[in-house]
Amino acid sequence: MESKTLTQYRTFLEKYYKKELLDVAQKGSKSLQIDWQILSKYDPELAESILMSPKESLEYINGAIAEEELGDLKNAIGARIINLPPSQKLRIRDLRSRNLGQLITCNALIRQASDIRPMITIATFECPKCGSQSKLEQHENKLAEPGLCGQCRHKGKFKMVEKNLSDVQQLVVEEPPESLEGGAQPKRIRCILHDDLLEPDLERNRFPGNKIKIVGVVKEVAITTRTGAQSTKFDIILEANSVESMEEEFEELDVNSEEIDEIMKLAKDPNIYEKLIQSIAPVIYGYDEIKESIVLQLFGGVRKVKSDGTELRGDIHVLLMGDPGAGKSILLRYISNLAPKARYVAGRGASGAGLTAAVVKDEFLGGWALEAGTLVLANKGMACIDELDKISHDDRSAMHEAMEQQTVSISKANIQATLMSQASVLAAANPKYGRFDPYQPPPTQIDLPPTLINRFDLMFVIRDIPNIATDERIASHVLKLQGDIESAKSEIEHSLLRKYIAYAKQTCFPKLGKEPQKLIRDYYVKIRSTAAGEDGIKSIPISARQLQAIIRLAEASAKVRLSKNVTKEDAERAIRLVEETLKQLGTDPETGKIDIDRITTGITATERSRISSIKQTMTELEAQFGKAIPKDDLIKALEDKGMSKEKIESELLRLKKAGEIFEPRHGVLQKG
Repeated sequence: MESKTLTQYRTFLEKYYKKELLDVAQKGSKSLQIDWQILSKYDPELAESILMSPKESLEYINGAIAEEELGDLKNAIGARIINLPPSQKLRIRDLRSRNLGQLITCNALIRQASDIRPMITIATFECPKCGSQSKLEQHENKLAEPGLCGQCRHKGKFKMVEKNLSDVQQLVVEEPPESLEGGAQPKRIRCILHDDLLEPDLERNRFPGNKIKIVGVVKEVAITTRTGAQSTKFDIILEANSVESMEEEFEELDVNSEEIDEIMKLAKDPNIYEKLIQSIAPVIYGYDEIKESIVLQLFGGVRKVKSDGTELRGDIHVLLMGDPGAGKSILLRYISNLAPKARYVAGRGASGAGLTAAVVKDEFLGGWALEAGTLVLANKGMACIDELDKISHDDRSAMHEAMEQQTVSISKANIQATLMSQASVLAAANPKYGRFDPYQPPPTQIDLPPTLINRFDLMFVIRDIPNIATDERIASHVLKLQGDIESAKSEIEHSLLRKYIAYAKQTCFPKLGKEPQKLIRDYYVKIRSTAAGEDGIKSIPISARQLQAIIRLAEASAKVRLSKNVTKEDAERAIRLVEETLKQLGTDPETGKIDIDRITTGITATERSRISSIKQTMTELEAQFGKAIPKDDLIKALEDKGMSKEKIESELLRLKKAGEIFEPRHGVLQKG
């Protein structure tokens, strides 16, 4: 029977894989990829046996490969099986004891990767009494020795005379987010990789956050208890036979020809923007501008990479700020379910390591390993971060690089790595004092650093202000929903909307024409020329970052129509949304002018001008009074310069809080 199986495999290789085998041998590679579907056509029994008893079958295939006449090329070549039938495609959560010893395939996301190290696969031991040798395969971390000599029945210490080493790496993989139902927690499994699967060219594509397709044998590993005894429970691991990197893009959804026809029909619809807006979280009434921004965020701009490696991000970041109970979290939850490869995290439940990447103790080798966090796992997708203001200051600082440079750099323990995090961030935050005060600058109300706020392309304030007409419509909408949850239907079906976005991302890369370029340039120059300020300190109405945001939004608007060119209407839509953000948050209440610094730092140009005037006056008075300046004299000098007493007191208090001036004794001020 054995020789018959070997002959069958030899004939199979001669018929289908002779040329591939010679190519593999000439390249010096150690593995030959065998398509299971081809083997199934040749002999269904052989194909079935490789699934049910892979260890035995792979020995036969490798034996048949070793017997092939390859001239002078004698490097050991092993078989790697690919393209298994759908019956063998299992999710990690579906693995059971009945699958032990079977060859299965699964899609997985790498969470953690250990270092590559040599490991003993076969050890040869010599009996100290009779000198006979015995070989023992090694499967555990602990070296297994013979308990008894086969010749003289000697018990005791054996001498290891020879060892076969092979490279080994352990991956901790989990289920990809697309395969999860609802808010299910992804299940994890350990995966062991050997030999040529760890060639540098292949290993380069396997970093945390990447998606892979594994074909492997399900094995059990004994668990030892704290006392050192063997437990009755076993752990399941996957011993990989072949690993393929998968394109892990938002765009990995398959779109068939019928769906493409529907998508093209939608793209030509003159009311497509209204339909898309209505399809975003229909359970929430209103918020059309916010929903429009989220639609553009889902489609995204065009990522540009120069030949010298300079990159301009295409991902759009949106921040929602405002009163509690306004539906921010529902919007975020909806988007996390709509967008493929989306991750949702909230407030105190997220740490810096959980958002970016963490260095964790490697149980396999005892060293350190890298584990991907939310922004890395959402690479080429969406990261929905709720309660952004509740995340601690140190943890939030980890987001700066991930949002603008779109990488996560780690330099901890003995690991230095850069991971990709090309994700669009949709974040929500609440005001510190419960409700939003329109007369206070946003940074003073929302506990976020200016550098982080500045990285968002669009920011919206959601205020819960009583209004009879609006309140009536909201009440009717909510009550109708309570009676019939299906009453709030999307204009575009959920699954088709996902495919629409995926198709646009796959096929559409619009370019900015001369007309929209001129429109955006004129708007940028015009709004900056209206800068207002006192004593030469001008307000900055808009910065280059907002200019880039307008371009990204205009490109996303063109993608909605699957257009190759950005039109004037796209540019106008982008300008309108950016202007809305600036009007809501950046209007200086004293001058009525737009000042971007009010959004980012909370200090307008007029306030900066007053602070500068106070410092200058203090320097002038130091010549008269010395370092300790009487407060009344300072106030009088500033009033003579045209500043009101109320404003002076307000700015002095601000400077005291900042530690720039202090009061050594009552009625006396001194520079800090």
